[in-house]
Amino acid sequence: MTQPAPGNSTGTAWISRFLEAQAAELDAARNTQLAYGRDLKDFLAWLVRHDTGFETASRDQIEAYLAFCNDQGLSAATRARRLASIRQLYRFAFEEKLRADNPAIRIRGPRKAKSLPRTLSEAEVSALLTAATTHGRAAADRLRNTCLMEILYATGLRVTELVTLPVAATRGDPQVLLVRGKGNKERMVPLSTPARRALTAWLAHRDAAEDLARKEHGTKPSPYLFPSRAAAGHMPRQSFFLMLKDLCVAAGISPQKVTPHTLRHAFATHLLEHGADLRAIQLLLGHADLSTTEIYTHVLETRLRELVLTHHPLAQNAPAPTRAHPIQDKAQT
Repeated sequence: MTQPAPGNSTGTAWISRFLEAQAAELDAARNTQLAYGRDLKDFLAWLVRHDTGFETASRDQIEAYLAFCNDQGLSAATRARRLASIRQLYRFAFEEKLRADNPAIRIRGPRKAKSLPRTLSEAEVSALLTAATTHGRAAADRLRNTCLMEILYATGLRVTELVTLPVAATRGDPQVLLVRGKGNKERMVPLSTPARRALTAWLAHRDAAEDLARKEHGTKPSPYLFPSRAAAGHMPRQSFFLMLKDLCVAAGISPQKVTPHTLRHAFATHLLEHGADLRAIQLLLGHADLSTTEIYTHVLETRLRELVLTHHPLAQNAPAPTRAHPIQDKAQT
């Protein structure tokens, strides 16, 4: 029988204990736990290949792993996230007395380049919303797609928040939705009139289909607004991602330009362009820190600068019209 590599079984146990603690004590979201797990398994595999493990790895070895990630062509953002996962693991290990030291505490991560979030113009969002009303094999698909897109643009929800919306929160033609976001924090987001109309139409079809399935097959009702046969019981994020790509093609927009998060950025940017307060946008997006929301002011500044450079007559390549100097005019009279 093949023996486990040195440090492998112990390392796997460390990851399990760490993730359990994250879930129990910090109420870390499932997606966050999955990211931690992937990062730490990759680090553990590298350590095992170098005949060591979590319990004996040194600072030099952690830095060597980060150099290896760099050589693999991983972005600065990915390398920074992996270092953050390693730091969290060793802080946990030190607090739980699994190690007497923390070898990751003084390691500096790569600087992440500050990039502005990609967004869409109002015309592009309008094209996507129109495409949602016509794209789909059946009427049910078109109603669902329209509801998904209208709610997403009206609220700026994260895609996970959108696909896991409980149907109970959408009953009674609500003007606002109660959303449970990152860190299990709740926030209120208003629904636009088009979103409420789309929600009403989708609910009518969804409930009728669910009633029929219960009568014919004894199917239990789903707690989700967008139910699915997937293991989680709701529409998977990947399915929404693929649907959005199809809508981009139908709307004449490059699919490479759009992700679910792009619409969240568009929601915030368009609000800011129309005079919304930055603090209000922070609350709507569910950002814990206002500095996270402030990135949208840079998006707006960039757009305004482009507007001036594109449309202001003095910014054009053509020579400016000749105008007499007012002092010279006065001297000549």
